[in-house]
Amino acid sequence: MCEVTMEEQEREISDMDPPEYRSEAENGVMLVVSHSRGRGRAPLSVVLATALYCAEFVSAAVLSGKYHSTKDDTWLGFTITFMLVPAVLIQLALTFIHRDAGRDRPLVLLLHLLLLGPVIRCFEALIVYFKAGKKEETYVTLSRKISLKKGQKIPTEWEIGQSERTLAAHRNAFKRTAVIQAFLGSVPQLTLQMYATIQEKYAPSARLALMIINLVSITYGALVCNVLAIHIRYDDYKVRVRPAAYLCMTVWRGLEIATRITVLVLFSTALKYWVVLVGSLNLLFFFFQPWTEFWAKKGSLTQGLERNFSHFGTVVVLSLFTLLYACINVFCWSAVQLDFTHRELIQRRQGWGRLALYYCARFVENFVLITLWYFNKSDFFEYVCAPLLVVQLLIGYSMSVLFMLVFYQFCHPCRSLFKYNVHDCLHCVCCQKGTGRRRHQKPSYSTAATMVLGADEPLNPHPPEPPDLHSQSVERETAILEDLTEAV
Repeated sequence: MCEVTMEEQEREISDMDPPEYRSEAENGVMLVVSHSRGRGRAPLSVVLATALYCAEFVSAAVLSGKYHSTKDDTWLGFTITFMLVPAVLIQLALTFIHRDAGRDRPLVLLLHLLLLGPVIRCFEALIVYFKAGKKEETYVTLSRKISLKKGQKIPTEWEIGQSERTLAAHRNAFKRTAVIQAFLGSVPQLTLQMYATIQEKYAPSARLALMIINLVSITYGALVCNVLAIHIRYDDYKVRVRPAAYLCMTVWRGLEIATRITVLVLFSTALKYWVVLVGSLNLLFFFFQPWTEFWAKKGSLTQGLERNFSHFGTVVVLSLFTLLYACINVFCWSAVQLDFTHRELIQRRQGWGRLALYYCARFVENFVLITLWYFNKSDFFEYVCAPLLVVQLLIGYSMSVLFMLVFYQFCHPCRSLFKYNVHDCLHCVCCQKGTGRRRHQKPSYSTAATMVLGADEPLNPHPPEPPDLHSQSVERETAILEDLTEAV
């Protein structure tokens, strides 16, 4: 996980000698100079993640007080569990990413023990941001990326000061904490509160406020998960996500997660104990999937995780990382695939086949669960049009898949790097049975959505030269004369 958390930053902002870059700039690399005299981008993601963390923690604590006063011990225990577990994991993640365990920072460590680590980190980021630009920094690093403009690759360099490097570390850390908060805290918390609302047949204001905050946190965490996957796969490119892409991802992830949670909650109201089996099977399958592939490949654990970790510590960190991966896949597509044999722990090239298999299996599962709920629903839903609700949930999940396809086809920031896109895959699937040529030579689109062209492969390859018909006819006539001579 450290390769995903720490090494990504080192690739993004790397220390190199300026003379070495100047020589390459003279050979065609465009240099964009920024002496860190400005403040740069504000750490809005850090502030937003901290605000969601504090709001969810406070609202969950207030609701726990309500449960304690009404002596609802079951709801109280689960609410406190889903409040404290992600908070503790966030403190560990921030301490691990910033490497504070070996540094002399007693106040920061104390605030982490009080579960206030994100607050002090946010203040640190804001202080660095407001102090930046007041004086020119002497220590400057260089960042090299490839910009995509109108289908062309333009190598670009930036001079980055120490303050921008520190802000980048804070942004990367809080992106990870937002994903942890969303899928290890907000998703189970929202599922619990929706179930409690249906069972008690009313929604107090404290519970309603917590559910709204949970929904916002889940949507933001899903967006961050998508953007992180894009940045990790295309780390050599300067990725700029447009507002249309954010809108498409928001609708896609919002519909996918909302319908999934609603189906699970409705199923749990009809078959209370069977939902535990369904959730456990989903979690265990996605948890052991990367480990099974790792054992099948007979690989060894990557040595780039953390130098100070023992073999047991490496297994523990990877297990926590796999738990987060499994929790994401239980409710939505994680957008990445784990590969413990790779030094970056993820697969760079991911096929359409696994993506299609996931959404088809999830659609069938949702259909089965909602059908079982329909035939075993309680009397509470007598005043609800159950068939219409079933159709709405299925249509909502189908719409999420549609918006996902629209995102990959039109809104993905690196779609010009795809060797095959959505329309190519659909065209090949529809036409491979109709043409004999494609029956013998199947189209290779197993890495369609994430296949990046190689370094020696041009972005727009030249078409092949037309065959020389005259030379072919001469060769054919010569071959015929030779056959006739042999026959005589």
